[in-house]
Amino acid sequence: MNISAYTLAERFTGIQELPGSLDNPQIMAMLRLDNKWPEGDEVPWCSAFVNYICWLLRLPRSKSLMARSWLEVGRPILIGEAKVGYDIVILSRGESPTAGHVGFYANHDGGSVFLLGGNQGDTVGVSKYTTSRILGVRRLYEDPS
Repeated sequence: MNISAYTLAERFTGIQELPGSLDNPQIMAMLRLDNKWPEGDEVPWCSAFVNYICWLLRLPRSKSLMARSWLEVGRPILIGEAKVGYDIVILSRGESPTAGHVGFYANHDGGSVFLLGGNQGDTVGVSKYTTSRILGVRRLYEDPS
């Protein structure tokens, strides 16, 4: 049985940050996979989520908590070529030239892209973003069939 990154990521839907001084141990495991500094789950963790899923499947990964680090992983493709299960999308966030967001490609229409990701409203789920925020789309692996 082959499992895609997207299918595995779906299994984490609903995992969320805990309020106050409590921390979700699953999110903390994701954050600390490659970085020891996060003291709590109330930090940006979208890249940690993508890294964790890729680590579980032995796929290429950025090993960074910076969303834009994913612009260097995999093969660049156009949004029109994106496929569920194989691709990630990197977005800008605000006016900062370093801030971003990353998630697994779920779908897109003319003006929107849907991503399955972590830290989307402090939880794992699918969210909608404008395509004007897309910095890059990366193919993590090719369809083996």
